[in-house]
Amino acid sequence: MNYLAFIGRILIGLPFAMSGLSKLVAYGPTTAKIAAVGLPFPPLAFAVAMAVELGGGLLLVLGYRGRPVALALALFSLASAVSFHSDFADQNQMIHFLKNVMMAGGLLQIAAFGAGAISIEHWRRKSGAPSAAAAINA
Repeated sequence: MNYLAFIGRILIGLPFAMSGLSKLVAYGPTTAKIAAVGLPFPPLAFAVAMAVELGGGLLLVLGYRGRPVALALALFSLASAVSFHSDFADQNQMIHFLKNVMMAGGLLQIAAFGAGAISIEHWRRKSGAPSAAAAINA
């Protein structure tokens, strides 16, 4: 059972990382789509999306800072659902909206219960390495 959390993180984190990589090679079309839905500052929104999707996806797979990363990805998924997939007259958009909501649900489970046994967090706790909070308070 120790592998289930790791497999779940891979199944959620890798698609985020792949989406971030695909945006990296499609700056123009991505910023155009951001502008088309009326979001302000498309280049800034692009940079945020890249950081959240690519960085967050990889951190989630590794199990580093799993709870805050999962929470950030859940909020990003919900914001993306509302911003890009809220035309419910289009069945395809409704499917994408619900997909984003379901991803947010899975991510909130990670935020609530942690990254699991096969993760950098678990390894650090087990090895006695100081946590990020302990390093800040030192």
